[in-house]
Amino acid sequence: MGGYLKMALAFLRNTWRGLTSMRTALVLLFLLALAALPGALIPQRSLNITEVDRYFAEYPTLAPILDKLGAFEVFGSVWFASIYVLLFISLIGCLLPRCFEYYKQWRSKPVRTPRNLSRMPHHETATLDASVDEVMAATRTRLRGWRMVEREEDDGAKSISAERGFLREIGNLVFHFALVGLLVGVAGGKLYGYEGQVIVVADGSEFCNSGTYNYDSFRAGLTVDGTQLTPFCVRVDDFDIDYQPNGQVGDYRVNMHYQSGEDLETNTWQPYLLQVNHPLRTAGDRIYLTGNGYAPRFTVTFPDGQQRTDVIQWQPADPATMLSQGATKFDPPGVLDEEQRRRSQIAVTGLFAPTAAFDGAVLSSRFPDLLDPAAAVDVMRGDLGLDSGRGQSIFGVDQSMVDQGRLQRVARQNLRVGEEIRLDDGTTVRFDGVERWANLQVSHDPFQPWVLLFSVLVIFGISTSLMIKRRRVWVRAVPHPDQDGSGSARTVVEVGGLARTDQAGYGEEFTRLAADLLGTGVAHSPKSRAAAGPARERKS
Repeated sequence: MGGYLKMALAFLRNTWRGLTSMRTALVLLFLLALAALPGALIPQRSLNITEVDRYFAEYPTLAPILDKLGAFEVFGSVWFASIYVLLFISLIGCLLPRCFEYYKQWRSKPVRTPRNLSRMPHHETATLDASVDEVMAATRTRLRGWRMVEREEDDGAKSISAERGFLREIGNLVFHFALVGLLVGVAGGKLYGYEGQVIVVADGSEFCNSGTYNYDSFRAGLTVDGTQLTPFCVRVDDFDIDYQPNGQVGDYRVNMHYQSGEDLETNTWQPYLLQVNHPLRTAGDRIYLTGNGYAPRFTVTFPDGQQRTDVIQWQPADPATMLSQGATKFDPPGVLDEEQRRRSQIAVTGLFAPTAAFDGAVLSSRFPDLLDPAAAVDVMRGDLGLDSGRGQSIFGVDQSMVDQGRLQRVARQNLRVGEEIRLDDGTTVRFDGVERWANLQVSHDPFQPWVLLFSVLVIFGISTSLMIKRRRVWVRAVPHPDQDGSGSARTVVEVGGLARTDQAGYGEEFTRLAADLLGTGVAHSPKSRAAAGPARERKS
């Protein structure tokens, strides 16, 4: 039993060592980047369910296989989360020992001067007309800013051990801890953040962030239930778009008002010009302008003279020309009999062109701006299926009702603004005009400032670790065995250098340093000024 326990402990210990090695962390980081590729190349359900459905239609054999692998929900899949968690554990596991190791190095003194400095990659020696103490004083002055320790050796020589570049490891640690913080920030945003899409007609219509039911689509974090959203309201007053002659959008902007915080209590509206890449930031949320379109206005006059007017957004079918499709649905007023009411519902469906172009009776659009609006409509009458309990798109009718014969087309006609259709029972459908709508995206991520901070620290850490070099230098001063008899002290000085990481660029620095120490480094000494010049040998 004891042998199996030892084997299990050894297995766990080796597994932990392998997981927390820097090599494993780099491999996991590469795998995380590789695993994110499908999320960028394949449409994701959380972002665009329409594109996912289109992918299934275009690739009926491949799409189900990818779906089983989680390719359409990459960032929420088990395998992506597994790589994410393993990378997090690996980074923490390899960083903590490095912190303790760095702390011990920071507390320790520079290592002793090697006995044979000539074996160092960089080495110079010279005989100076100065005493040992003068050489040591000049060396301390020249190496100011280095971590130094001066020692006296057994043979009477004196040496200085100095090192520099400790910030390199600090930068390395900051980079890796910032990477961990970045992972935590992204995970926190997924847990406590939310994102919603809502279409607001630009005719003074309002949207309030009071619940998920106000959104057209809503994606909540794992801890968000939609009942405690940050309260604010926006009112879309107008939508301006500038088009270039070729039909491309030059710029578009929304004139709007908003209220949050105390403004909600006093009903005070603050103006704001919403533009692309210039979101409104209020109440901890960000409101982006992500799209636009047209909302035709139709008025239905029923046989008893009652009218119903509605403005509903239609979906752009061709983004280049803004040819749009949709459905505007009406319930007959004053009908108490439920069966009769369902048989008398009306839907106005079809195409809308902001700048009409006709090929016979077929309507198309030749320009995206609102220059000559027209609509090609089918008027459907019958049961729209609104009471079936099943959800249906606002851009179309329930096709099953058409297939069952419970919803039938009773008229088809091309309409310009002000024109109308008269049905067989005396009901009229009039095309009154067009409004623009704006698609707003509301994003809430309380960890976004931390993600920004850690991103900056990642850049700072990697830049510091790449620019700063870790290097060491040793200086040994020994009294010359043969004095010249004039009473002048002579000293043999050795200088050795070693780059702890790489030697790129350190040779030039060492050359300048050795020149100062062996030549002009003791220039304050009158004896060295009088010297004809030191004899030196160099290895670098």
